[in-house]
Amino acid sequence: MFDVIGIESPCMDFTMNLDKLPTSNTGARLNAYTWQGGGKVSTGTIAAARLGAKCMQIGTLGDDVFGRSVYADIVRHGIDVSRMQIVPGTTTSLAVVMCDLETGGRSIMFKPGNAPRVREDESLDVEAVRDAKFFFLAYLGGANLRAARIARESGAQVLMDANNLRPGLLENIGLVDYFIASEFVYKAMFPESTDYKASCAEVLKMGPHTVVFTFGPKGCVGMDGSGFFELPAYKVPVVDTLGAGDVYHGAFLAGLLRGWDAKKTADFSNAVSAIKCTRPGGRAGIPDFETAMRFIETGEIDYTDIDKRVEYYSRGLEHI
Repeated sequence: MFDVIGIESPCMDFTMNLDKLPTSNTGARLNAYTWQGGGKVSTGTIAAARLGAKCMQIGTLGDDVFGRSVYADIVRHGIDVSRMQIVPGTTTSLAVVMCDLETGGRSIMFKPGNAPRVREDESLDVEAVRDAKFFFLAYLGGANLRAARIARESGAQVLMDANNLRPGLLENIGLVDYFIASEFVYKAMFPESTDYKASCAEVLKMGPHTVVFTFGPKGCVGMDGSGFFELPAYKVPVVDTLGAGDVYHGAFLAGLLRGWDAKKTADFSNAVSAIKCTRPGGRAGIPDFETAMRFIETGEIDYTDIDKRVEYYSRGLEHI
């Protein structure tokens, strides 16, 4: 049995870090650039694996250089790819991301690939879905919706990374055990409310038994059977926030697998996500469990292994 099974069609991220975004017809010097696989569930699953979870990824990729690179990186992290499909004659989605230190934000340009997503019929391996402790997804529709139902029927718990209020989410939220959503979802669901405790309680009435809303540098709020909590973010020198939420979800899964309650797990996830933000790209800065715990206990970050990963990802597409 796998600790975590995620479902998604990943993408390739080409991330550039610079002091300030250039205006039209001007230029800017890059501080760093990096090629790393992307995708909410894929990056989250890699984070969970780096933190000790046994993981499987279900999904599709194009048979281009981006798809092969993304596939190789998932393999490199020890994740089972027996249900990943590289579809002949198709392309992989590409995200070009500019992260600027002036605003601390990021600008994303996205070119969708044409590799087909996992379908509800023959391309969804039902038996694979049954073999999970936690089923991890970011969208409740199509094959994902069917897979979530199968996972729940088989005894798995469903964790959802909700970054926006997509169609079908609220209608099917009862299938989700752990609903972890961004501030964008919070604002869409509760546009007039800053009563986080009441809002979290409202979500629990919809079906999930645990809810967490993340607010970037302002930390997170949440609620489970033990009650409401509010936690600050860890303060670090931020280089790049790309993938911070994705890594948070993977860390949350890793904490749950250790039997922690939601509050302790959320604090751990804050720490792991903060460490990630000190290095470029969505994956290079993901720490292992020991590094994360040392940071929580002492405030110190051991970059020995992390910076090897930074250098590795900065070498173009050699990691195929």
